Amino acid sequence: MPMITRNDLCWCGSGKKWKKCHYPQMPSQSQNALARQYHKQYGILLKSPEQIEKIRIACQVTAKILDALCRHAKAGITTLELDELSRKLHQEYHAIPAPLGYGEPPFPKTICTSLNEVICHGIPDERPLQDGDILNIDVSSIVDGFFGDCSRMVAIGKISPDKQKVIDVSLECLTRAIAICRPGAFIWQIGQTIEDYATEHGCSVVNQFVGHGVGIAFHEPPEVPHHYNQLGIEMAPGMTFTIEPMINAGVREGWIDETDHWTVRTKDGQPSAQWEHTLCITEKGCDILTVLK
Repeated sequence: MPMITRNDLCWCGSGKKWKKCHYPQMPSQSQNALARQYHKQYGILLKSPEQIEKIRIACQVTAKILDALCRHAKAGITTLELDELSRKLHQEYHAIPAPLGYGEPPFPKTICTSLNEVICHGIPDERPLQDGDILNIDVSSIVDGFFGDCSRMVAIGKISPDKQKVIDVSLECLTRAIAICRPGAFIWQIGQTIEDYATEHGCSVVNQFVGHGVGIAFHEPPEVPHHYNQLGIEMAPGMTFTIEPMINAGVREGWIDETDHWTVRTKDGQPSAQWEHTLCITEKGCDILTVLK
């Protein structure tokens, strides 16, 4: 007689799968023991409730700054002006812009502004926004030593159908990926969810850049790939990380500008779009920390 598996109907006749009915539950570990295990095995920091509240505050400030910048982004405004507004808003919220001076060479501005075919890490400059542009604004802020990170797309005036499509597909990829996040789900499921949807709609998923843990530091383990992968890390309560799918209308490959060493453009010049949230895994699901409350 074959052994019953988790996805078979339960022996009790309830009509539910065994895993949803009489499947034996393993004794739960204390959060402290689980945190020690995850840090030792993966380098992942499972945050305490007190740390999560501090990260939530940082995420709310980050989301407020992003919202103000998106409302200010209109034809005729330069991305450098958006950076200047970002500096002012960070000062008003007693926050520090995480990108400024980050990396090597040091990133020169307080936000990333990625236009049209730019996949990510675009540097604000004096080019005025024009009708037909699409713009990703990426804000990362430090508040009281804790980090928040989120980004959003802005359409400037009337945009082309291919640009609208890549904006819509990217947002839906993020929405679907968030929906599967809960304790016991695997990191690889995020990439599967995103790439399944993107390819179904004729788009490609960038695999050169990934989401990441965030909160105590700007970038923490785990990496969160948006493409097909086999990263068998189970999500656990207290994990905080970003999902930020970069979706291209054409090929997935990008190239890094050899002049500034930051700006990444699509290899074929086709448009790219990205949306980003910071999440916290809870006991029953996940909490989107960068949704404005």
